Amino acid sequence: MVLLLGLLLTGGLYTAFSPAQADTSASDEELVQQGRELFLVNCSFCHGQNGEGVRTVDGDQLGPSLVGVGAAAVDFQVGTGRMPMAQPGAQVPRKPVSFSDEETAAMAAFVASLGPGPAIPDESDYSIEGMSAEEREAAIARGGQIFLTNCTACHNFTGSGGAMPRGGYAPRILDVEPRYVYEALLSGPQSMPTFSNGNLSPDEKRDVIAYLQSLRDDPAYGGFGMGGLGPVAEGMYAWIAGIGLLVGFAVWIAAHTTRTSKEKVES
Repeated sequence: MVLLLGLLLTGGLYTAFSPAQADTSASDEELVQQGRELFLVNCSFCHGQNGEGVRTVDGDQLGPSLVGVGAAAVDFQVGTGRMPMAQPGAQVPRKPVSFSDEETAAMAAFVASLGPGPAIPDESDYSIEGMSAEEREAAIARGGQIFLTNCTACHNFTGSGGAMPRGGYAPRILDVEPRYVYEALLSGPQSMPTFSNGNLSPDEKRDVIAYLQSLRDDPAYGGFGMGGLGPVAEGMYAWIAGIGLLVGFAVWIAAHTTRTSKEKVES
Protein backbone atom coordinates (compact mmCIF):
# COMPACT_ATOMS: atom_id res chain seq x y z
CA MET A 1 0.00 0.00 0.00
CA VAL A 2 2.84 2.42 0.86
CA LEU A 3 4.52 1.66 -2.47
CA LEU A 4 1.26 2.16 -4.34
CA LEU A 5 0.58 5.46 -2.59
CA GLY A 6 4.11 6.60 -3.39
CA LEU A 7 3.67 5.81 -7.08
CA LEU A 8 0.31 7.59 -7.18
CA LEU A 9 1.76 10.64 -5.43
CA THR A 10 4.76 10.76 -7.76
CA GLY A 11 2.58 10.38 -10.84
CA GLY A 12 0.18 13.05 -9.65
CA LEU A 13 2.96 15.55 -8.97
CA TYR A 14 4.56 14.82 -12.35
CA THR A 15 1.22 15.33 -14.11
CA ALA A 16 0.68 18.62 -12.29
CA PHE A 17 4.09 20.15 -12.95
CA SER A 18 5.28 18.57 -16.23
CA PRO A 19 3.19 20.30 -18.97
CA ALA A 20 5.61 23.23 -19.30
CA GLN A 21 8.52 20.81 -19.70
CA ALA A 22 6.59 18.87 -22.32
CA ASP A 23 5.94 22.06 -24.29
CA THR A 24 9.65 22.94 -24.11
CA SER A 25 10.61 19.55 -25.54
CA ALA A 26 8.18 20.03 -28.40
CA SER A 27 9.64 23.46 -29.17
CA ASP A 28 13.16 22.00 -28.99
CA GLU A 29 12.18 19.37 -31.54
CA GLU A 30 10.82 22.08 -33.82
CA LEU A 31 14.04 24.08 -33.40
CA VAL A 32 16.14 21.02 -34.25
CA GLN A 33 14.01 20.36 -37.34
CA GLN A 34 14.37 23.97 -38.45
CA GLY A 35 18.11 23.73 -37.92
CA ARG A 36 18.29 20.52 -39.92
CA GLU A 37 16.57 22.18 -42.87
CA LEU A 38 19.03 25.08 -42.75
CA PHE A 39 21.92 22.66 -42.35
CA LEU A 40 20.92 20.57 -45.39
CA VAL A 41 20.75 23.65 -47.60
CA ASN A 42 23.87 25.49 -46.37
CA CYS A 43 26.25 23.02 -44.69
CA SER A 44 25.68 19.46 -45.90
CA PHE A 45 27.83 19.83 -49.03
CA CYS A 46 30.97 19.91 -46.85
CA HIS A 47 29.81 18.31 -43.60
CA GLY A 48 27.42 15.63 -44.89
CA GLN A 49 23.68 15.33 -44.44
CA ASN A 50 24.07 14.01 -40.89
CA GLY A 51 27.17 15.97 -39.93
CA GLU A 52 29.41 12.95 -40.54
CA GLY A 53 31.94 14.91 -42.60
CA VAL A 54 32.87 14.62 -46.27
CA ARG A 55 36.10 13.44 -47.90
CA THR A 56 37.21 14.14 -51.45
CA VAL A 57 38.14 11.48 -54.00
CA ASP A 58 41.80 11.98 -53.06
CA GLY A 59 41.00 11.29 -49.41
CA ASP A 60 41.38 14.89 -48.25
CA GLN A 61 38.96 16.23 -45.66
CA LEU A 62 36.48 18.59 -47.32
CA GLY A 63 34.51 19.18 -44.13
CA PRO A 64 35.11 17.62 -40.69
CA SER A 65 32.56 15.63 -38.73
CA LEU A 66 30.37 17.75 -36.48
CA VAL A 67 29.23 14.91 -34.25
CA GLY A 68 30.10 15.91 -30.70
CA VAL A 69 31.37 19.44 -31.40
CA GLY A 70 28.38 20.88 -29.52
CA ALA A 71 26.28 23.98 -29.94
CA ALA A 72 29.12 26.29 -28.80
CA ALA A 73 31.21 25.46 -31.88
CA VAL A 74 28.32 26.26 -34.22
CA ASP A 75 27.51 29.49 -32.41
CA PHE A 76 31.15 30.57 -32.69
CA GLN A 77 31.72 29.60 -36.32
CA VAL A 78 28.39 30.86 -37.67
CA GLY A 79 28.07 33.80 -35.26
CA THR A 80 31.44 35.21 -36.34
CA GLY A 81 30.75 34.67 -40.04
CA ARG A 82 33.48 32.07 -40.47
CA MET A 83 30.88 29.60 -41.68
CA PRO A 84 29.82 28.98 -44.33
CA MET A 85 33.28 29.09 -45.89
CA ALA A 86 33.79 30.65 -49.30
CA GLN A 87 36.33 27.93 -50.09
CA PRO A 88 38.39 25.41 -48.09
CA GLY A 89 41.67 26.73 -46.77
CA ALA A 90 44.22 26.60 -43.97
CA GLN A 91 42.51 29.40 -42.09
CA VAL A 92 38.91 30.56 -41.96
CA PRO A 93 38.76 34.38 -41.75
CA ARG A 94 36.07 36.28 -39.92
CA LYS A 95 33.57 37.91 -42.28
CA PRO A 96 30.03 39.38 -42.22
CA VAL A 97 27.43 37.08 -40.69
CA SER A 98 25.15 35.21 -43.11
CA PHE A 99 22.45 34.06 -40.68
CA SER A 100 20.23 35.66 -38.08
CA ASP A 101 20.51 34.84 -34.38
CA GLU A 102 17.42 32.62 -34.62
CA GLU A 103 18.83 30.66 -37.56
CA THR A 104 22.17 30.26 -35.81
CA ALA A 105 20.42 28.97 -32.69
CA ALA A 106 18.45 26.49 -34.79
CA MET A 107 21.55 25.09 -36.50
CA ALA A 108 23.34 24.92 -33.15
CA ALA A 109 20.42 22.92 -31.73
CA PHE A 110 20.57 20.49 -34.66
CA VAL A 111 24.32 19.93 -34.34
CA ALA A 112 23.94 19.51 -30.58
CA SER A 113 21.41 16.75 -31.25
CA LEU A 114 24.03 14.77 -33.20
CA GLY A 115 26.11 14.07 -30.11
CA PRO A 116 27.01 15.52 -26.70
CA GLY A 117 29.29 18.55 -26.78
CA PRO A 118 29.87 21.97 -25.19
CA ALA A 119 26.71 24.05 -24.92
CA ILE A 120 26.43 27.76 -25.67
CA PRO A 121 27.61 29.54 -22.51
CA ASP A 122 25.35 31.74 -20.45
CA GLU A 123 26.23 35.42 -20.12
CA SER A 124 27.03 34.88 -16.44
CA ASP A 125 29.85 32.53 -17.50
CA TYR A 126 31.89 35.17 -19.33
CA SER A 127 30.63 38.59 -18.18
CA ILE A 128 32.78 40.59 -15.76
CA GLU A 129 30.38 43.52 -15.47
CA GLY A 130 29.22 42.57 -11.98
CA MET A 131 32.72 42.43 -10.50
CA SER A 132 33.98 45.01 -8.04
CA ALA A 133 37.22 46.86 -8.75
CA GLU A 134 39.20 44.55 -6.45
CA GLU A 135 37.69 41.41 -7.97
CA ARG A 136 38.41 42.66 -11.46
CA GLU A 137 42.03 43.44 -10.65
CA ALA A 138 42.48 39.96 -9.18
CA ALA A 139 40.81 38.38 -12.23
CA ILE A 140 43.08 40.35 -14.59
CA ALA A 141 46.17 39.18 -12.71
CA ARG A 142 45.09 35.52 -12.81
CA GLY A 143 43.99 35.76 -16.43
CA GLY A 144 47.30 37.35 -17.41
CA GLN A 145 49.22 34.41 -15.99
CA ILE A 146 46.98 31.92 -17.82
CA PHE A 147 47.22 33.86 -21.09
CA LEU A 148 50.99 34.25 -20.93
CA THR A 149 51.39 30.54 -20.23
CA ASN A 150 48.99 29.12 -22.81
CA CYS A 151 48.19 31.70 -25.49
CA THR A 152 51.13 34.01 -26.26
CA ALA A 153 52.92 31.47 -28.46
CA CYS A 154 50.23 32.01 -31.11
CA HIS A 155 48.27 35.16 -30.24
CA ASN A 156 51.23 37.25 -29.09
CA PHE A 157 51.56 38.78 -25.62
CA THR A 158 49.33 41.68 -26.66
CA GLY A 159 46.64 39.54 -28.32
CA SER A 160 47.50 40.97 -31.74
CA GLY A 161 47.84 37.54 -33.38
CA GLY A 162 50.60 36.28 -35.62
CA ALA A 163 51.68 33.89 -38.37
CA MET A 164 51.59 30.12 -37.97
CA PRO A 165 52.93 27.21 -40.07
CA ARG A 166 51.22 25.82 -43.18
CA GLY A 167 49.43 29.00 -44.15
CA GLY A 168 47.55 29.48 -40.89
CA TYR A 169 47.56 32.42 -38.55
CA ALA A 170 46.35 33.28 -35.08
CA PRO A 171 43.80 36.11 -35.39
CA ARG A 172 43.74 39.32 -33.41
CA ILE A 173 41.52 38.74 -30.37
CA LEU A 174 41.47 42.09 -28.58
CA ASP A 175 38.23 43.17 -30.28
CA VAL A 176 36.46 39.79 -30.11
CA GLU A 177 33.28 39.65 -28.06
CA PRO A 178 33.66 37.85 -24.69
CA ARG A 179 31.07 35.26 -25.70
CA TYR A 180 33.09 34.18 -28.71
CA VAL A 181 36.36 34.13 -26.76
CA TYR A 182 34.72 31.76 -24.27
CA GLU A 183 33.34 29.57 -27.07
CA ALA A 184 36.71 29.49 -28.83
CA LEU A 185 38.31 28.24 -25.64
CA LEU A 186 35.62 25.56 -25.36
CA SER A 187 35.62 24.39 -28.98
CA GLY A 188 39.19 24.99 -30.21
CA PRO A 189 38.56 26.30 -33.75
CA GLN A 190 41.06 25.59 -36.56
CA SER A 191 44.58 25.10 -35.11
CA MET A 192 43.65 26.23 -31.61
CA PRO A 193 43.71 23.58 -28.86
CA THR A 194 40.56 22.86 -26.87
CA PHE A 195 40.43 24.15 -23.30
CA SER A 196 37.58 22.20 -21.79
CA ASN A 197 36.30 22.92 -18.31
CA GLY A 198 38.59 20.16 -17.12
CA ASN A 199 41.62 22.08 -18.43
CA LEU A 200 40.46 25.61 -17.67
CA SER A 201 37.56 26.09 -15.30
CA PRO A 202 34.77 28.53 -16.24
CA ASP A 203 36.19 31.04 -13.74
CA GLU A 204 39.64 30.78 -15.34
CA LYS A 205 38.15 31.35 -18.78
CA ARG A 206 36.43 34.45 -17.43
CA ASP A 207 39.77 35.59 -15.98
CA VAL A 208 41.36 35.33 -19.44
CA ILE A 209 38.52 37.45 -20.85
CA ALA A 210 39.09 40.04 -18.12
CA TYR A 211 42.78 40.19 -19.03
CA LEU A 212 42.02 40.64 -22.74
CA GLN A 213 39.60 43.45 -21.98
CA SER A 214 42.26 45.14 -19.86
CA LEU A 215 44.67 45.00 -22.81
CA ARG A 216 42.06 46.61 -25.02
CA ASP A 217 40.99 49.31 -22.58
CA ASP A 218 44.30 50.31 -20.98
CA PRO A 219 46.61 52.71 -22.85
CA ALA A 220 49.83 51.28 -24.30
CA TYR A 221 53.05 52.58 -22.81
CA GLY A 222 56.61 52.18 -24.04
CA GLY A 223 56.83 54.28 -27.19
CA PHE A 224 56.71 52.82 -30.70
CA GLY A 225 54.86 49.51 -30.43
CA MET A 226 55.13 48.47 -34.11
CA GLY A 227 51.68 46.94 -33.99
CA GLY A 228 52.50 44.74 -31.03
CA LEU A 229 53.36 41.88 -33.41
CA GLY A 230 56.31 40.67 -31.39
CA PRO A 231 59.80 39.52 -32.44
CA VAL A 232 59.17 39.38 -36.20
CA ALA A 233 58.34 43.06 -36.53
CA GLU A 234 60.90 44.03 -33.91
CA GLY A 235 63.64 41.99 -35.62
CA MET A 236 62.86 43.53 -39.01
CA TYR A 237 62.97 46.99 -37.49
CA ALA A 238 66.29 46.18 -35.78
CA TRP A 239 67.87 44.94 -39.01
CA ILE A 240 66.59 47.68 -41.29
CA ALA A 241 66.75 50.68 -38.97
CA GLY A 242 69.27 49.69 -36.32
CA ILE A 243 71.90 47.68 -38.18
CA GLY A 244 71.26 49.65 -41.38
CA LEU A 245 72.05 52.86 -39.53
CA LEU A 246 75.21 51.34 -38.06
CA VAL A 247 76.38 50.10 -41.48
CA GLY A 248 75.77 53.51 -43.00
CA PHE A 249 77.68 55.19 -40.17
CA ALA A 250 80.58 52.73 -40.62
CA VAL A 251 80.73 53.46 -44.36
CA TRP A 252 80.74 57.19 -43.65
CA ILE A 253 83.61 56.80 -41.16
CA ALA A 254 85.60 54.70 -43.63
CA ALA A 255 85.05 57.19 -46.44
CA HIS A 256 85.93 60.14 -44.22
CA THR A 257 89.11 58.39 -42.98
CA THR A 258 90.22 57.66 -46.56
CA ARG A 259 89.67 61.27 -47.59
CA THR A 260 91.69 62.53 -44.61
CA SER A 261 94.56 60.15 -45.40
CA LYS A 262 94.70 61.32 -49.04
CA GLU A 263 94.85 64.97 -47.96
CA LYS A 264 97.76 64.22 -45.62
CA VAL A 265 99.69 62.35 -48.33
CA GLU A 266 99.23 65.18 -50.84
CA SER A 267 100.34 67.77 -48.37
